[in-house]
Amino acid sequence: MNDAALATTIDTLCGTAAMPPWDAILGRLLQHFDCVVGTVHLLDAGDGLLKLRAHQGLPPPVVDKVAVIPIGKGMAGIAAERREPVQVCNLQTDASGVVREGAKMTRMEGSLAVPMLDGKRLCGVLGVAKPVEYEFTAAQTEALMAVGQVLAKRL
Repeated sequence: MNDAALATTIDTLCGTAAMPPWDAILGRLLQHFDCVVGTVHLLDAGDGLLKLRAHQGLPPPVVDKVAVIPIGKGMAGIAAERREPVQVCNLQTDASGVVREGAKMTRMEGSLAVPMLDGKRLCGVLGVAKPVEYEFTAAQTEALMAVGQVLAKRL
């Protein structure tokens, strides 16, 4: 499947379900992007925090560290704050200040976090990561953003 068709495939996968099937969606995204870790954080409108709704491939000690993320902290929090993708070629060696300790504990390298937006309304953040140094292409980034938009409209 090409990057352009991914959002349509995810929309079809969701069907008429009241809540998107997060595990199936993550499985499809990981397969498509050849990644081993995936996360879905949803914005809690009550307290304004990103809360882990689903994940695949996260080591157990990391789950607790990324369960709740403030806007503006770490890759997911910065993607949410800026409402734009945040990418790191190597989480293990990044010195930009974007990567938090919890992310480094995943032992992943190439990572991409994108906001889930319905227009300007932030609904959450999708994240994918590879165990090797990697820079996601513009087409891949746009494809994950399109998936985020499809999912945000369902929330």
